[in-house]
Amino acid sequence: MTTLDIPELALVVLVGVTGSGKSTFARRHFRSTQVLSSDAFRGLLADDENDQTVTAEAFEALHYIAGKRLAGGRLTVVDATNVQSHARAGLVRLAREHDVLPVAIVLDTPEPTCWERTQVRSDRAFGREVVRRQHRDLRRSLGSLGREGFRKIHVVRPEQVDSIELRYEKLFNDRREMTGPFDVIGDVHGCFDELLSLLTELGYTAERDERGRVVNAVHPAGRIALFVGDLVDRGPDSPAVLRLVMGMVAAGTALCVAGNHEAKLLKKLQGRNVQVRHGLAETLEQLERDPVDGLEPFLNGLISHYVLDEGRLVIAHAGLKEEYHGRASGRVRSFAMFGDTTGETDEYGLPVRYPWAEEYRGRAMVVYGHTPTVEPEWVNNTICLDTGCVFGGKLTALRYPERQLVTVPAVREHYTPARPLAPAAPVVNRALDLKSVTGRRHVETGHGTVTVRAEHSAAALEVMSRFALDPRWLVWLPPTMAPASTSTVDGYLEHPGAALADYAAAGVGQVVCEEKHMGSRAVVLVCRSLESSFADDGASGAIYTRTGRSFFGQELTEQLLASVRTAVTKAGLWDELGTDWLLLDCELLPWSAKADTLIQQYAAVGAAGRSALPAALSVLSAAADRGLDVFPLQTRLAAGLSDVEAFTSAYRAYVRPTSGLDGVTLAPFAVLGPGYYDRDHGWHLSIADRLVEADPATFTPTRRIVADPSSPADVAAVTEWWLSLTESGGEGMVVKPYAGLTVTGERGLLQPGLKCRGREYLRIIYGPGYTAPAQLDRLRHRSLGRKRGLALREHALGLAALAAVGSDGPLWRVHELVFAILASESEPVDPRL
Repeated sequence: MTTLDIPELALVVLVGVTGSGKSTFARRHFRSTQVLSSDAFRGLLADDENDQTVTAEAFEALHYIAGKRLAGGRLTVVDATNVQSHARAGLVRLAREHDVLPVAIVLDTPEPTCWERTQVRSDRAFGREVVRRQHRDLRRSLGSLGREGFRKIHVVRPEQVDSIELRYEKLFNDRREMTGPFDVIGDVHGCFDELLSLLTELGYTAERDERGRVVNAVHPAGRIALFVGDLVDRGPDSPAVLRLVMGMVAAGTALCVAGNHEAKLLKKLQGRNVQVRHGLAETLEQLERDPVDGLEPFLNGLISHYVLDEGRLVIAHAGLKEEYHGRASGRVRSFAMFGDTTGETDEYGLPVRYPWAEEYRGRAMVVYGHTPTVEPEWVNNTICLDTGCVFGGKLTALRYPERQLVTVPAVREHYTPARPLAPAAPVVNRALDLKSVTGRRHVETGHGTVTVRAEHSAAALEVMSRFALDPRWLVWLPPTMAPASTSTVDGYLEHPGAALADYAAAGVGQVVCEEKHMGSRAVVLVCRSLESSFADDGASGAIYTRTGRSFFGQELTEQLLASVRTAVTKAGLWDELGTDWLLLDCELLPWSAKADTLIQQYAAVGAAGRSALPAALSVLSAAADRGLDVFPLQTRLAAGLSDVEAFTSAYRAYVRPTSGLDGVTLAPFAVLGPGYYDRDHGWHLSIADRLVEADPATFTPTRRIVADPSSPADVAAVTEWWLSLTESGGEGMVVKPYAGLTVTGERGLLQPGLKCRGREYLRIIYGPGYTAPAQLDRLRHRSLGRKRGLALREHALGLAALAAVGSDGPLWRVHELVFAILASESEPVDPRL
């Protein structure tokens, strides 16, 4: 067998004379979707693969499709003669534009064989001179393919064709199979003592050679160190740093990427002309006193960046834009080692770095160094770990995936910086990035991908732009809530037995049944002070609806926030939870405080029924007195009047007068932020109870009962409790997995809650006469699948938003998720469910 090595991501260019066997080779060794044939494109454009008049247009289309495939990270094969340098130049350029390796596979078939094969093809009508000319061009090309830019060149001769085997090579930077845990270490710059202290702090044990020099460090838990480059220059002992890192890399306990200082040192060792400054002189002097064996091969083998942990982590010396992750080109290497600049210089004569991290939108965490700052700061899922150890700062490591920073202080200032160490430049947090919230989008949540349709995105943006708060306050929106399965109990559409059975079937061992308050869902974001405010609009928090609208004007909002803040302080939660803001999921009571328009609609229905039906019954009574048989109609209208009166009583139970904030209360049932969304409901409700105890005038308690959904005794107890709630005018209950919001089952996330509404409350929703047997039978066939799917999608988006906020994620990511929740509300789902 003859093995041809092909990079997993490459532009493969087949080169050969007409009749050389390129298309047969392509069919045998590549998937049909990977191969772009010039003949096929001519056929697409002119219905004739031999129509040379559309050749230019065919290659234009071929290059376009090839570019789209390469941008998507897909191996692409071009099947054309490609025997002339100008044809190949365009393909090499295309590969470079997408930072992939161009590979040439040459079918070196003798010209007589090519002509013989061409003659037997009825679709080839040109003479032998064409084949001869192509063959001459091919012979001229064989020696120049490398100079043209092809990184791999395979020449296949006829006797080898049947024994060819392709072997796909991973790029050197592809270490996705390594999942960690890792310890990423910032720029060392010859600070050996600090490096050894940091490794010790991280739990590594040093190993020494026979001369007592540290040549390796091993972590007992198998953690791997990742060095972001700039091991050398400026510091007191670059040889010791190199010896240790080289030993760790050789032993498999570390990986290291190339820094710009390693690149410059390598050039000097290779005898190339470089300027000996920025600490290089000190390194060369140290290496002369203390040589390091194998240094030049080590430096020469350092690559630009690594992609690790299934693509979730990228390390590069100066950082890396998303489109460069896992790519290989001079442009990628340059960006990874030097970053990008604006073309300007600062007052110290140093280049001004382009803030690429502010525009980063990738899912991979990018960890880098290169630009020293006082403290590392997260910017859009990227972090710079160069904290200026050699300049008297500190040496910093990031534990991954824990996202924990570990530092050791510099022993002293080893080198005076040209520019004083300063805090990282503040990130400009734009109020809203339209690119994150418009058009058709596929939003990753960590629990699957949610597709948001373009028209739904537009609807969400319309709501936000016209009615909603400043988006900086909208860190989460409550998901819609799914109902329990339809009950078969006589006279009931929803019943506790069905709700508990749903969770029992999902394997949930314990649930909490919470009283469902008849109010309006409210999100309360309260800051401890204006200094911790999320926006510069003078507000100390926000109280908003499921669609991001403020419940009250600014004055009333601040009054209610002041009461909430006082209660949080009295309950001691600021210090206990170690936060200066809280996100509460609440119900704002009474319903009439913000649902006047809806109540007026219900009132109109009730008033019309109470006015018309007695008059009709009076007429029927007179008719009966005259001996007419109107009894069936009388019975039906009398039942209708009874239903209308029950309907009126049902909605009136949730109406009470309010004036300003007088009579308004909050019923909290979850403390979602920062970072508490994964606690169990017992914890959430205990915090809610403390708020109620601290200020019973502002907060209303939530009654609840904990149960085993598979226990008949518990089901009976819950049913009795639910009946007592609903028969006394309560709306019903919400059943939730006790373990919290992040409970999963065999198919992923479980519903965070199922609502089980009372018989009389549903009369408001489905109409006065919904309990009639015929109506109930019809309603029992309602489809719940779409509503449940919507609830789960919105729940997954909400969890991702809470995670982003709790980890100080970028504002664009929060907007992307929150807007997706609002956009999902445009799904055509029966609002009564």
